[in-house]
Amino acid sequence: MSGLTRCASLLLLALTFPGLAVSEESPQPLPDEQDAWLDDMQDNVSASIDATVRWFDSFFIDETQPLDEAAKAEARLRLGWEPRSRDLMEFESRFRVRVRLPNMKHQTDLIFSDYDEDEQGAGIKAARNEALDNRNRFSMALRFTAKKTEDLNISHRIGVGRKLQPYVKSEIRKTFGLSDISNLHLEGSVYYYTQDRFGSRLRAQYSYQFDDENMLRFDNNFYYRDKENDWIWQHSIHRYRQLDARTGLIYGLFVEGSSRPDYRAEEYLLSARWRRNAVREWLFFELEPFVLWRRDEDFKPSYGLAMRVEAYFGELN
Repeated sequence: MSGLTRCASLLLLALTFPGLAVSEESPQPLPDEQDAWLDDMQDNVSASIDATVRWFDSFFIDETQPLDEAAKAEARLRLGWEPRSRDLMEFESRFRVRVRLPNMKHQTDLIFSDYDEDEQGAGIKAARNEALDNRNRFSMALRFTAKKTEDLNISHRIGVGRKLQPYVKSEIRKTFGLSDISNLHLEGSVYYYTQDRFGSRLRAQYSYQFDDENMLRFDNNFYYRDKENDWIWQHSIHRYRQLDARTGLIYGLFVEGSSRPDYRAEEYLLSARWRRNAVREWLFFELEPFVLWRRDEDFKPSYGLAMRVEAYFGELN
């Protein structure tokens, strides 16, 4: 077992200890030594990230047009253990770093990650489509914002991904306010990878707000792959419920399928996710019991429990 996997195991086991329980009002205080260790780690990582991106941004300074805004960055690290009845050793680690570079022309972000955040797959690793997930284990891209308003965003990317293939991508996002409590969000993108060739993604998301604490969301995604000449489709419905300022519940049903050899479902996922901001403002813990049915397992139910910890460093806002 790798060092990162052992670290994930230790962090996730902390979820079972009563010492992590917190009140509704505020996180439970920790002993001074542990307080200092956590805070120093977060501060040091955030400071290191900020210093690096400011050094990188300095190469693009135009002395004739000085800017008041400084380069900033944020990073997210996620560790998880997702045992299920057919695989008890399902571990996962994910990271994403986003950098804002004000000295480059237009609004520019530099993104490093081991996954593509635009691929709207299932939250459970065992339920993700390997054709979409595994090929995106590392990505580095410059994202240029061509137009950004409250309900419209047009951007372009150039970078490497999918096993270090150079690629270009253009994306448009538009939100339509249907009423005071509902909206329709549409996304479309086209891209070209040097080996996978052309592809596209279409997304339609409908949201309905019951009240301040409850929301229903229906999501539809379609991915066209030129190399395989097929479509991967995903439909999901989620109910979001906010229990208090730091705790939320998400109930969901996710279905995924493909167009070859015919239009059919490949898997079903039923889950309930509990998410809690505890101990620190930048730490989040999750528990997600789930049931998974997959075609390659003859649609026999597989029961599991995902346990995750997520940490945020730096801040773009």
